[in-house]
Amino acid sequence: MEPGNARELLLLVLLVKILVAASIASILARFASFKQLVFLSEKTLRDRFVFGIVLGLALLFGVTLRVIFRFPSPDLSLEGAVLAGVLGGYLSGTVAGGLAALPALLLNQEVLALPAMLLAGAAGGFARQLIPNKDDVWHFSPFIDLNLYRWFRQRFGRPRGDWQMFFFVFLIVMEAGRIHLGRAFPGRVFYLWNPYPLIVIALCLTTVAAVAIPVTIWKNVRNEMLIEEQRRLLVQARLDALTAQINPHFLFNTLNSIASLIRIDPETARQVIFRLSNILRRLLKKHENFTALSDEMAFIDDYLAIEVIRFGADKLKIVKEIEEQTLPLLVPSMLLQPIIENAIRHGLSPKVEGGVIRLRSTRHNGRLLLEVRDNGVGMPAGQIAQEQQGQGIGMRNVRERLRVLYGSEYTFQVESPSEGGTCIRIGVPLFSN
Repeated sequence: MEPGNARELLLLVLLVKILVAASIASILARFASFKQLVFLSEKTLRDRFVFGIVLGLALLFGVTLRVIFRFPSPDLSLEGAVLAGVLGGYLSGTVAGGLAALPALLLNQEVLALPAMLLAGAAGGFARQLIPNKDDVWHFSPFIDLNLYRWFRQRFGRPRGDWQMFFFVFLIVMEAGRIHLGRAFPGRVFYLWNPYPLIVIALCLTTVAAVAIPVTIWKNVRNEMLIEEQRRLLVQARLDALTAQINPHFLFNTLNSIASLIRIDPETARQVIFRLSNILRRLLKKHENFTALSDEMAFIDDYLAIEVIRFGADKLKIVKEIEEQTLPLLVPSMLLQPIIENAIRHGLSPKVEGGVIRLRSTRHNGRLLLEVRDNGVGMPAGQIAQEQQGQGIGMRNVRERLRVLYGSEYTFQVESPSEGGTCIRIGVPLFSN
């Protein structure tokens, strides 16, 4: 083969090698179990071993293709062993390197492949030990200009740039060592070579790229996971804040009632304290955004028992029409309490004779429908519009929690029927344990 043609073919092999490295990294990044392994900041001995096995099996497959079909591009044994070491430590690197060397040793009698790949994996683990901050490995780039820029910028400041430049040179040294070993012992270890200077540079830079590109791909996946986790924590913080606005409001009202009752009716005060302890016991359990409707109704029963004691059984009556099949369904915790509290405070309290609160649940068209209706003083049209938009504190909290948990997949309606009172209807998707 003409020298020029040989160089062009080798460049094509190197290009395909980079594409193979990117493809393997992308495929592995699709598996949740692999992502969990590679992104663990503190890996146990078992985690490091399993990570080495997973990456080693991918390398083993590539080396097998190279040995059987005599096409060198899928062979990423050196790069993969170093990568496993720098991401997982000595154990991961040597396990991956050992697996990668097996096809070359057993099928092609490359007797130096096993010690060379074990050494490469261990060297990757050594490079990991030199990282000042283990997260800095995710900043490694295949672009020499970026690594040089970081090195010069941080040479007298933070040490990250020093390690980036060290690892860049380290990979070039590893590739140069493989080439020298292969030339010294022909047929004993796999290597690529062409004496043309630009090809030599391309060989070394391809090794760097075959390590840096998987790092870059996995870094992007890691960043997406971190962003998603931040979003989840933000949503959780918002829900906690909204729940915190509800609980103290109810608690202070109840404590005021106990303070009023404790002198004139100690037995009733004791009953209120007992009911309140049930409520607080539930609130102090591990926080959950959803609860079964049956548990929510048990909470409401305790709450309404307190309100009945406060207002008197002759002034506050409760009617429940709860379908049995809806009880296992999940609803946002503390969903109904602020609605019922509003109904009592603004709907029934102004009426001297008190009134009735009706609670209803049903399934309809694949949704759970909840209804809280009172026969109180009702609302004028302007106030209904405000409550519909969630401008009242209680209703605003309820609507905001529904929006955070369900997005646009919920309904919230406030009506003042012609016969009087107020009716609030909530529709949410069906979820169950």
